[in-house]
Amino acid sequence: MVRPHRCKQEEAPVSAIRHALSVKREDDFAQWYQEVISEAEMAEESGVRGCMVIKPWGYGIWERIQRLMDDRIKAAGVTNCYFPLFIPLSYFSKEAEHVEGFAKEMAVVTHHRLIGDGKGGLVPDPEAKLEEPLIVRPTSETVIGAAMARWVQSWRDLPLMVNQWANVVRWEMRTRMFLRTSEFLWQEGHTAHANRDDAMEETLRALEMYRDFAENELAMPVIAGEKPENERFPGAVGTYSIEAMMQDGKALQAGTSHYLGTGFAHAAGIQYQDKEGTQQYAHTTSWGVSTRLVGGMIMVHGDDDGLRVPPMVAPHQIVILPMLRDNDEDEALLAYCEELRKALVGQTALGETVRVLLDKRPGKATQKRWAWVKKGVPLILEIGGRDAAGGQVSMLRRDKLWTEAGKANFVGMAKEDFVARASAEIEDFQASLHAEALARRDANITQLSSFDKLSAFFSDDKRYPGWVEVEWSRPTGAELEAVVQKLKALKLTMRNTPMDAPAATGTCVFTGKPAAERIYVARSY
Repeated sequence: MVRPHRCKQEEAPVSAIRHALSVKREDDFAQWYQEVISEAEMAEESGVRGCMVIKPWGYGIWERIQRLMDDRIKAAGVTNCYFPLFIPLSYFSKEAEHVEGFAKEMAVVTHHRLIGDGKGGLVPDPEAKLEEPLIVRPTSETVIGAAMARWVQSWRDLPLMVNQWANVVRWEMRTRMFLRTSEFLWQEGHTAHANRDDAMEETLRALEMYRDFAENELAMPVIAGEKPENERFPGAVGTYSIEAMMQDGKALQAGTSHYLGTGFAHAAGIQYQDKEGTQQYAHTTSWGVSTRLVGGMIMVHGDDDGLRVPPMVAPHQIVILPMLRDNDEDEALLAYCEELRKALVGQTALGETVRVLLDKRPGKATQKRWAWVKKGVPLILEIGGRDAAGGQVSMLRRDKLWTEAGKANFVGMAKEDFVARASAEIEDFQASLHAEALARRDANITQLSSFDKLSAFFSDDKRYPGWVEVEWSRPTGAELEAVVQKLKALKLTMRNTPMDAPAATGTCVFTGKPAAERIYVARSY
């Protein structure tokens, strides 16, 4: 039998625990974000500007993302490999447009040895200057293109599809943990194909993989679509993205897929002999997601008490907290909790074995409880001596944390009943996070029909205005640059043109010409 809203006797006063964080989202979203990361023990500063130490809980979430995404990548016939961290400068020099796009962000290695400066310090040895500077990998199109040129000789070698999990370095001026750091972790897929159609099919396959992953694994609603010309990856023919709305209404580019045409193939010499014996240049693609997904997950699902982690990517879906009292009763209590743990790990949820942690660390159960609340564990079980004697458990669901009276919303039930319903609770938690985020996103998208209305909308006192959907004529060149500058003055950017949007029927809000498609405009990260 379920005993709803069980309030435990040792509960602290409501005023002492109602808000686990000192900053609320509505008061200072940026500071709230930093506090969530700190209190959830996700990451910390490293001592190197713009670089972070990813702590076990944060890295555990990334490992889950990596494993689930890697399964999808391999299922598509892509194989993993690894390429060097250092790339010769000459590789970039072959692709002028590409190198120009990354030039300001590149970290460069010029010497291979240090010597003492006579003052107790170290300096680069003038005699150890490299013949050619090495770039610390900002992305790998150039070095992988050089390898593809060696590996591809015939049409029989195509398609060639590889992926690597790696770190990259882009020397960012304004950094924020997980969202924009000088060094970050990602996967980058690179493929070569015989023709445009095959390459475009792969580009859109990767985009759909990212969309489905964000929706189903991260419970994060996204819009999949094509980026405008000014937002294309340097050297790409077309760039596609998934865009997610954060709780402050800003957009986050959560993943990208690029059709590179034959430009990189020309620069790297990726040629193949077709069935007729003619030499052709391959059509290439690249696509990737990064630890930015972790930042997006925080900003989409976190609340004023800390992080909330979707069960699909939670390192632990259930944490069992025995209320240890450092006496003779603890042994029986731990035995009961271990029996419960074994019963739960025999269950499956969301297609996998349930992940359960029995937290045996010394300390008060209430203190450990709120630490796990801040980390966002989906289900917390608090077990006392009376619970064990009576065959009971007390469940706290992270998305249903409080009663209307402001007390911790414990639900008590028989152990066997909880074991039987644990999978359903986990799956419902995953679904409820997505439903909540989807409703919030859709409620904060506004359709506008003129630039004056767009300007007024974002000039209003709304602190978190959300996104605007407008129709535009897809201008290029100087006409597009004029649009970009008008939006820049309002601190706005164009996000993408959604793949599944209805056809445009009106006029472009920027140029007054007949509209070609719909596009989202927003403030962004």
